[in-house]
Amino acid sequence: IIEHNLDVIKTADWIIDLGPEGGNQGGRIVCTGSPEEVAKYHQESHTAKYLREVLRK
Repeated sequence: IIEHNLDVIKTADWIIDLGPEGGNQGGRIVCTGSPEEVAKYHQESHTAKYLREVLRK
């Protein structure tokens, strides 16, 4: 599924993060893994940045 709600994303078994942006600047795999693994990724993943904040709570 395509999801942007972090409360749903943090409960996923596996994430495939596409990006880093939309349109011509997106559509490639930025990172994959469990929510905890994706949250550790620091480069182009916008998802990782916000997921880290949600997982800290």
